[in-house]
Amino acid sequence: MPHEVRYARSGDVQVAYQVTGSGPVDLVLAPGTASHLDLDWEWPPRARFLDGLGRFSRLIRFDKRGTGLSDRPTEAATLEERSDDIRAVMDAAGSDQAVILGASEGGSLACVFAAAHPERVRGVILWGVQARWSQTVDYPWGASAQQEAETLAALEREWPSVEYLVGPGAGLGRDVDPAFLNWFVRYARAAASPAAIVALERLNLELDIRDVLPAINVPTLVLNRTGDPVAQLDAARDLASRIPDARFVEFPGDTHSIFAIEPERVLAEIEGFVTGSRPALAGDRVLATIMFADVAGSTEQAARLGDLAWRDLIERYYHAVERELPGYGGVEVDRAGDGVLALFDGPTRAVRCALVLQQSARELGFTLRCGVHTGEVERTPDGVRGIAVHLAARVAAVAEPSDVIVSSTIRDLTAGSGLQLEDRGVHELRGIPEPWRLYRVLG
Repeated sequence: MPHEVRYARSGDVQVAYQVTGSGPVDLVLAPGTASHLDLDWEWPPRARFLDGLGRFSRLIRFDKRGTGLSDRPTEAATLEERSDDIRAVMDAAGSDQAVILGASEGGSLACVFAAAHPERVRGVILWGVQARWSQTVDYPWGASAQQEAETLAALEREWPSVEYLVGPGAGLGRDVDPAFLNWFVRYARAAASPAAIVALERLNLELDIRDVLPAINVPTLVLNRTGDPVAQLDAARDLASRIPDARFVEFPGDTHSIFAIEPERVLAEIEGFVTGSRPALAGDRVLATIMFADVAGSTEQAARLGDLAWRDLIERYYHAVERELPGYGGVEVDRAGDGVLALFDGPTRAVRCALVLQQSARELGFTLRCGVHTGEVERTPDGVRGIAVHLAARVAAVAEPSDVIVSSTIRDLTAGSGLQLEDRGVHELRGIPEPWRLYRVLG
């Protein structure tokens, strides 16, 4: 069923809004230049992000006057009028106080509203926001005067153009999914008319909220992508520095989009700010050292000893694993057959643990093949995943019985540890794009 659209009166204008989610804190989303409440739900990743916000908040979204489902006055609204639309929507939705999430140009509205109505604002979150969008003598970020003129002329000729959407207009990025780009063309066309978008962009290029920022006296979180083509990283840092006690967090990516890359990390940061408790992410990415330890020739040994004797031997080996891992900062993640996957918080400890497990295996009468690599992994409820995990498995596959083989990353990170390594040359590893130089640990 479609979400209900309601209307709030703001002066002489009716502003469309929607309320979703049932969290304990109200979160008002002030959108970018142009939005469309209904079409927001048509692209699944965007809908999942909105549902994610509604998981921990009562989410209140609106289309600014002149855009989307709201009234379309003949003249573009001032910043003050658009900011006052937040108050009107909150009143209509029965919200006495809320966290305001301002995205892109909506961040200007959020800042002005927070400075003017601190009693209505629990906090401010700004995504991809600059204090102004055009360059001046004392502000080096944003569009130059020539770029401003070219952008406005291009919008008058063709709206919505692909160049505007992927470039510094909407900032979808050059690597945007073609299917999403096709959908977003339709979204942009429905969100604003050609005359409206030109008027809005002309007004946005005149905005300057630098003098407003020091007057924001509520908790503030500023978020930005490192390669955002619309809101430059240094400009976002400058904005954060002007707001008392604001916290700045950057995310990877060459897009202006809030949901296109690692949305779970963005949601976790927002949830932590809104609720005061950042959740443990099912997909948190961390740098870790991965060790695979696999019993060499297990099939042959099981056939020789028999199932019961072999099972007893393997259980004794697993007891050794459980005994040794904690002392080296290791955590067992998975067992597959007679192999063990473990994560460590340091590469030297992982290698030393692998050597100890080799010794334990020899005392039990068999040998291990061990592979160790350090890289970024993604924690999930079922374990870990990521290219680093695959690479560590491929490193272990290169090992001969009784070998501990490590990647060049381990070599670099353990310099000065006293570990002795023997160069085993460059290897092509199955499923890994580039060759890797590997080393054998001398016990």
